[in-house]
Amino acid sequence: MDLIHTDPRPGAFASRRGDAAAKREAVLKTAAQLFLEKSYGRTSLNDVADRLSVTKPALYRYFRNKEEILLECYRVGVGLIGSALDDIAPRCGTGLERVEAFILAYANAMTVNFGRCVMRLDEGDLSEDARGEVRAYKRKLDRRLRSFIQQGIEEGSIARCDPKIAAFAIAGALNWICMWYRPDGALSPQEIASQFAGVLTRGLAAGESRRVVRKSTNSDSGKVDGRRFVKKDTNNRHRNHSLLYQEPHE
Repeated sequence: MDLIHTDPRPGAFASRRGDAAAKREAVLKTAAQLFLEKSYGRTSLNDVADRLSVTKPALYRYFRNKEEILLECYRVGVGLIGSALDDIAPRCGTGLERVEAFILAYANAMTVNFGRCVMRLDEGDLSEDARGEVRAYKRKLDRRLRSFIQQGIEEGSIARCDPKIAAFAIAGALNWICMWYRPDGALSPQEIASQFAGVLTRGLAAGESRRVVRKSTNSDSGKVDGRRFVKKDTNNRHRNHSLLYQEPHE
């Protein structure tokens, strides 16, 4: 099942005997698109059913309620980054290389609807238990990024800095991609991710590592097309945009 690279498929419900997994996927992807278009609060299960050309009761075979759909969007979005990070350790040696791989994975996720849901949707719409689950996912990612930065400092590939502040700076830059990215812009998700990796790792690199980063990213330079910037989201006043959630006493 490909939750990332395929479009929502109303056709999944064309037959009563259709694949249940495909139908669940269609519900999830359609809801994620509507949440981004209208906001979670303004999207009803009737809207999802109408988009899929099914009745509202049909949705309850796959999700108990709207919150369960939103929580699954968060799970998939965070999972996009987590699965990519699982490949970092065997492929990347230095802390700086691991930070770069983290940025590439994270930036790409911010251009996919489920990744965008993680940032664009308000945790306040979730119940206390669901919110706790989402924040646990985010803390795990935050700790992994900080550990990569700390490794780089200890081995000398990253200049001395506060790992927490560095992680927040990186996350803050990456999180905003989901607010301005447009699929019809001039740069592909891979090109955007490459440029972000180059810019952000140059700020961390120490000594020889800085020169290596500069050389490896020169070929990826370019200008971000203004068409990728969209109007300000007026519903985000109370939203926590940091994927890398910080506990009060961390």
